[in-house]
Amino acid sequence: MYSIFHPLDVDEPLPRELIRQGWRDRMCEIRVLEVTGALYLPALIVVMIALGSMHVNPIFGFVVMAAIFGAFLVYFLSARDRV
Repeated sequence: MYSIFHPLDVDEPLPRELIRQGWRDRMCEIRVLEVTGALYLPALIVVMIALGSMHVNPIFGFVVMAAIFGAFLVYFLSARDRV
């Protein structure tokens, strides 16, 4: 029988295991994106209310909000690489 089929390599994953692993990786990436998106909007609202109550220049407010967006984007990209 080994003349027709060679034995399976124990270190080589089967195709169905590769498919499941890819699915798990995509699900983790989607979860990180959902958490980041769910936290971004409340943070943006809190910063808008805080800056509005301090009567700061609107241009400075947009700069701060862009910085928050950049920070969340960096967090998402680094979390995606960690998983």
